[in-house]
Amino acid sequence: MEYFVNMNGIDVCAHYSDETINEIFLPLLGRLSAMQKEKNRRILVMLAAPPGAGKSTLASFLQKLSEENDKLTDIQAIGMDGFHRRQEYLTSHKTVRDGQEVRMVDIKGAPITFDLDLFKERIKRVLNEKKVSWPSYDRHLHNPVDDAILVEKDIVLLEGNYLLLDEDGWRELNKMADYSIFLSADEDLLRDRLIDRKIKSGNTREVAEKFVDYSDMANVRLCLNKSSSADLVLSIDKTNIRIAR
Repeated sequence: MEYFVNMNGIDVCAHYSDETINEIFLPLLGRLSAMQKEKNRRILVMLAAPPGAGKSTLASFLQKLSEENDKLTDIQAIGMDGFHRRQEYLTSHKTVRDGQEVRMVDIKGAPITFDLDLFKERIKRVLNEKKVSWPSYDRHLHNPVDDAILVEKDIVLLEGNYLLLDEDGWRELNKMADYSIFLSADEDLLRDRLIDRKIKSGNTREVAEKFVDYSDMANVRLCLNKSSSADLVLSIDKTNIRIAR
C-alpha cells in the first residue's frame, strides 16, 4: 500500500506491504487496543528510531489504520520534534563536541538541542490530563509550531529519536511508557534518506551531505548503539519492515 502524507512540511510517499500490514501492524494495534481496555485509561506508546528511519510516517500510518478499523481503539500520533529548541536559541548558544566548541545549530538534532525539561513536563500532562496541546515542527520554518495538536485520544503514540536513549536525563522517558517500539535500519540507508530530506528542505546536495555526515550520522549511531531494549523491535530495509529476530 502506498501512503502519501505531509510530514513536518515535506511531502512523503511510503510503501507498506500487505504482509507487513496484516502480520505486524494490525496485530500490534490489536494488542495496544486490548491493553488500553484492560488498563481503562490513556496509554502511552513510544516509538523510537534513528533519524531517517521513517518513524514519523509510520506513526501517522498506524493512526490511519486504527481509525479505519472499528475493532481498534483510535491512536493519536505525536512527535518529539516540536521540542527542538528554537532556531534563534541554537544560533546563539554553543556546546562542546569531541573536545571542540561548536554552535548548537551546527549539531541540530543532537539530544542537547532539545528542551528535555519541557518535553518531560508535557508528557506528564498527557498522562494526567484529558486534553493537552502539543507542538509540531516545520522543516521549512526550522522551528516548532506551538499548540499545533490537541491530544485527546485514549492511545497516544509518541515518536522520536531519543525516547529509549540510555543516557542521564533521558532514561526516565522509557519508564513513562506503557509499551515501547524500536525501529532499526542500516546506516547507509539512513544516510541516503537524510540527505534526500535535507535537499527537500531547500539545501544543495553539498550542504546536505556535509550536515548529514557531521551532525545527523552521529545521532544515527547514538540511537542505534545507545538505546535501551524495547517491547517490540522492528527492522526496515529499502522495501519492507519486519520483526527483528
